[in-house]
Amino acid sequence: MEKKISINWFKYASPKTFYPLAGKIIPWCAIGAAILIAYGLYIGLIIAPTDFQQGEGYRIIFVHVPAAWFSMFLYLIMAFYAAMGLVFNAKLSYMMATAIAPTGAMFTFVALVTGSLWGKPMWGAWWVWDARLTSELILLFLYVGYFSLQAAIDDKNRADKASAVLALVGAINVPIIYFSVKWWNTLHQGSSVSLTKAPAMAAIMLQGMMVMAIGFWLYSVAVILMRVRCEILERDSKLKMF
Repeated sequence: MEKKISINWFKYASPKTFYPLAGKIIPWCAIGAAILIAYGLYIGLIIAPTDFQQGEGYRIIFVHVPAAWFSMFLYLIMAFYAAMGLVFNAKLSYMMATAIAPTGAMFTFVALVTGSLWGKPMWGAWWVWDARLTSELILLFLYVGYFSLQAAIDDKNRADKASAVLALVGAINVPIIYFSVKWWNTLHQGSSVSLTKAPAMAAIMLQGMMVMAIGFWLYSVAVILMRVRCEILERDSKLKMF
């Protein structure tokens, strides 16, 4: 029985069998994302109390913090799929990495913009060359470099492998972003949420942030799967031309 189940799951490594499965998952993730993001914004903008130090301006964290989390998390997932593509020469893995890059870049851009909007009233400047801000900006360049390299090379096999190497090399930037506050003297405040200690915020604030994070995750799954399906169709149509 165990062998049969593993074989059934393994078949989804093929783009042709993964395509219909992705189509079934997308609507559920999209609906869940819409509901959770709307509820998370309701908690963050209406229910959560005003912060006694930062006032109403702190509410931007309900978008900024989950976006920053996913800017890093999606890069690691992209690098993982890139590595799987290099090791096993798996076409679907390369497609997944390609599909993740634009969404990761979007979250990185949102994190940088919302961080600037928060920084102006709190720090008195839209941008400072803080270690975390600078490394996050480098992350955006890595994302853009990834899909730019994909577009610059006509041969898809070469493009997949070259961009995969870039993704793996760039992965070293993720721990730099995460630990930059501890490693260097930085203006950026430390993490309010940690796996090793109690959260330094009210329960309702944490709830709103977690709801937004889950909503962002479902959104990411939905749009990445949409992009993978498009990538499968595009590559399949190009193969039929030759």
